[in-house]
Amino acid sequence: MRDLIVTAFMSLDGVMEAPGGEPSHRSSGWTYQDIEFDPAAYEIKGREQEEAGAMLMGRVSYEAFAPVWPTMTEEFAGYNAMPRYVVSTTLVQEDPRWPATILGSLEEVATLKETEGGPIIVHGSATLGAALADAGLVDRYHLLVFPVLLGAGKRLFSEADQDKTMLDVVESETYANGITKIVANVKR
Repeated sequence: MRDLIVTAFMSLDGVMEAPGGEPSHRSSGWTYQDIEFDPAAYEIKGREQEEAGAMLMGRVSYEAFAPVWPTMTEEFAGYNAMPRYVVSTTLVQEDPRWPATILGSLEEVATLKETEGGPIIVHGSATLGAALADAGLVDRYHLLVFPVLLGAGKRLFSEADQDKTMLDVVESETYANGITKIVANVKR
């Protein structure tokens, strides 16, 4: 069985929307505009690319990444080469610039987890990440928590009334710029 890893940039109040400059959010670009860049904080991003066997996204993230990531051959060579999956009930065909298999349900994600291969990594995809957690499909979180309160935006975790989920923190570090890395396995 493959592990499913949700990786996210997250504000201290749980917002993960618009970290890179998306025009629709009032604090767009919050990961780099007011926080000094420290390459050590992003080491985990390279490691994720090396370890992952497949990438999983929701439709909105896929539509945002598909026109951009294929052109970033140096930064995202691993992601561009690995199998990609999109969970969507509305997407009718893949983007030919960045082909992906379309999965129509969380049940199909559960079936994908049962296949052979390296971990499945989920990027962006706030709605999908919350749904996967609520369905008990997440095995690990890779979080970079930024020292900022955004107040509004899509959050990583849903507000659904769920039972308590215990996590086992296996790696953590706070960097000079205040970013905190948390790698935590979901206890079952």
